[in-house]
Amino acid sequence: MKEMNINKELPVLVIPGTVYLPETDMNLKIDKKTGQEIYNRTAKDNFYGIALAVKNDANGLYDENDFYKVGTIIKISNAKRMRDFYHLKIDILERVEIEEFIQEGGDYRATYKVLRDVIDLDEENQKETIKHIRYLVSEISENFKGAKTIVEHINQINDINRIISYVFPYMRLSLEEKQELLEIRSLEEKSLKFIDILIEQKESIKFQMELAAKFNEEMNKRNREAMLKEQLKAIKDELSESEGGGKKDYRELIEAANMPEDVKKTALEEVDKLERQGPHSSEENVIRNYLELLVSLPWGPSEIKDIDIEAARKLLNEQHYGLDKVKDRIIQHMTVMKLKQNKQGSILLLVGPPGTGKTSLGRSIAEALERKYVRISLGGVKDESEIRGHRRTYLGALPGRIIQGMKRAGERNPVFILDEVDKLMASYNGDPASALLEVLDPEQNNTFSDHYLEVPYDLSDVFFIATANDIRGIPGPLRDRMEIIEIGSYTSHEKFHIAKNHLVDLVLEDNGLDKSQLQIENETIKTVIEKYTREAGVRGLKRQLSAVARVASEKIVLGKVELPYVIKPDMLYDLLGHELTPYQQAGKNNPPGVVTGLAWTPVGGDILFIEGAFMPGTGKLTLTGQLGDVMKESAKISQTLIRSRLAFNMKHIEFDKQDLHIHVPSGAIPKDGPSAGVALLTTIASLVTGHEVDPKLAMTGEISLRGAVLPVGGIKEKVLAAHRAGIKRIILPKDNEKDLDDVPEDVRGELEFIFAETVEDVIKETIDIELPKPMMLDMGNDPLTGGAGV
Repeated sequence: MKEMNINKELPVLVIPGTVYLPETDMNLKIDKKTGQEIYNRTAKDNFYGIALAVKNDANGLYDENDFYKVGTIIKISNAKRMRDFYHLKIDILERVEIEEFIQEGGDYRATYKVLRDVIDLDEENQKETIKHIRYLVSEISENFKGAKTIVEHINQINDINRIISYVFPYMRLSLEEKQELLEIRSLEEKSLKFIDILIEQKESIKFQMELAAKFNEEMNKRNREAMLKEQLKAIKDELSESEGGGKKDYRELIEAANMPEDVKKTALEEVDKLERQGPHSSEENVIRNYLELLVSLPWGPSEIKDIDIEAARKLLNEQHYGLDKVKDRIIQHMTVMKLKQNKQGSILLLVGPPGTGKTSLGRSIAEALERKYVRISLGGVKDESEIRGHRRTYLGALPGRIIQGMKRAGERNPVFILDEVDKLMASYNGDPASALLEVLDPEQNNTFSDHYLEVPYDLSDVFFIATANDIRGIPGPLRDRMEIIEIGSYTSHEKFHIAKNHLVDLVLEDNGLDKSQLQIENETIKTVIEKYTREAGVRGLKRQLSAVARVASEKIVLGKVELPYVIKPDMLYDLLGHELTPYQQAGKNNPPGVVTGLAWTPVGGDILFIEGAFMPGTGKLTLTGQLGDVMKESAKISQTLIRSRLAFNMKHIEFDKQDLHIHVPSGAIPKDGPSAGVALLTTIASLVTGHEVDPKLAMTGEISLRGAVLPVGGIKEKVLAAHRAGIKRIILPKDNEKDLDDVPEDVRGELEFIFAETVEDVIKETIDIELPKPMMLDMGNDPLTGGAGV
């Protein structure tokens, strides 16, 4: 150490936000109170102290854990007390590491050990490093006036540490970066770190200089444009005063808009208010925007066009394969409209899985009727003002989506699609579904009220078509105002024709190809449908065909294939990768206690396996597989029915000494719904009797406690799923027999259907045990009392 009379215990001095490097000196100008405190604390140690940085500035209140442990020994070589501050000259001597903190009132003293650099650079490398540092400092200094003296001084220094210490105070570094540089002991590492910092500073300064130049140029341009705009505005105002032109004549536009009298009166009152506004009125724009909306909306009666029913049917058949019942219902609706001179009656609700063509059906209807097509998406809308608009008293108020759609249409009788109506969400901003009640009620929508418009608007001529994936997501009052048309899943046969007649052409067009360049064989399309998609609609099918076209387009552009490039089924692995194994397949054999059930999902039908196991216990029922409340109740009813029906036939089974565990695989997927009762009953019956259930037999249906098999929904989707999975026989509730009319004939012809009325019918068909039907099931006389059955 340079000074031999330095105590081994020194006061800890904190100058927040500052880190000192050894072998330099500093001039500090600090406030009077802090300066006096530093002077008094160092006086008894010959004006030596340890300068430490703090991690967090806590208004002068520090704990020893707040200090960095590496700092520098400083000496106050000169102290001048000025009127309002202290001027201190400080010599920075050595880097030290704290060994122990000693509290001294509200301050600290500390013992230390000196940390000297590890010299791991030879003389030649030190010279090269110094040369590089000088060059970088010189480059940076060119951007600042008065920096020449710094460069000249550095050129006189031949020690790396001295150069670093000299340049260090001029650099823009965070406290953490400064402390990191202080703590590096390796000369080589410190030099490289310092060079990296200089390079970063150089690039940062260069970027800031370029940004400043660009900003000044942009500001000059904006100021010039603003000045020109002000001049132009003054010229226009002067011209309008002298010539009476330049502004819209709203009175004339209102007369031409063919508004109802009450609306016209309101509009003219707004024009009067506008004319009374001063030259700089803040309300002028609000009134002007309102008048713009009023004169832009279609008010007068629209042209009544004759509906060509045959042409409409032909167009629907050309643009949509299958969906015969849906198209028949739409044609019937058009026929009624033709008889009523285009007056709109009921509102249609198209319900079906994603990708089944609900929205495109709406577009086709608009084309068939020769009307404007307007579509708004309601998915995720949770603010009532999205439907009814905001009141004009609010800043940035807008009309609701319905009125905005009518403005876009430009006529009073467009085909208006309300997409994803089942995904409306209620929130603290109101319930948008309730706001739609007035829109979709034919008895009320001739005087629809929008908060922004503030005058009634007639929506009775609009052909509203709503779409939804799941009818259960639509509130009852809203659902009651619409006529529901269900669009079921497509069969593989229908998907093939849709792809062949529509999708392939769309995909080729989207990818800049034509049939002379790329052709997809029919068998290839069928393979994509069966092995690379899992959906009720055709959206995923189009996506996979697009993937095929993209990969093929690369090969065509690079000239790797001969034209036309024909896609065959055995080429799909190279184009699309592994098959997606989309559907559950029926097993080859099911052990006792395993049954195949049928399920409905928003994207179509599927099969599911229900598994059961007996074990010693106390008669407890365990259910796993993330089942909902309805399925849990069905399982309990099934257990009760088995005990009541089979207990006397299977006396060796002690139900109160056996635990029953029922599991539905794919536990990550929630499952619920009133259609698994028959399958759960059969699982328990198979387990109890030890009889295997035919793996090619699937079933659906709910059960009651009296043993009746109750009807369920989604029959078409479930039957199609069973057919895809290789099922040969299906048990359905007797009351669902009529629903098979919706199943395509080619699918019905390949399946055998068994219709069950009671659980005895199910047990007979599944495990071949014939049980007598209780008299009480027929709701006749009670066998014990002779009275009415329960």
